[in-house]
Amino acid sequence: MFLDYLALFLIVVSVTLVFYTFIYIHELPHKFAEERDHPHSEAIFFACWLSLFTLHAIWPLVFIWAVAHKKRREGAGGTPPLPGMNGEATDRIAVLEERLRKLEAAQK
Repeated sequence: MFLDYLALFLIVVSVTLVFYTFIYIHELPHKFAEERDHPHSEAIFFACWLSLFTLHAIWPLVFIWAVAHKKRREGAGGTPPLPGMNGEATDRIAVLEERLRKLEAAQK
């Protein structure tokens, strides 16, 4: 009698574990898209759930779509600094860009 209940418990736990693992793997493209600041992360989220109804036929395409976007750099407001550029050169470039913005605004 005890073994019957133990077997039933193990079956329920294993089915639940498989279900949650399946959902976790299924949501990976959306998690990658959010990490990479993908502009279409909501569409990827929807496509992940849509792939459940297509028996995961489109899941590989959604995964490729999510990881194809490169992660944005920190402070991606302008051009990234060149390798070997010191702080003084970066400051001078920032001053020149500000002067250029003021000149362009004055011409309008």
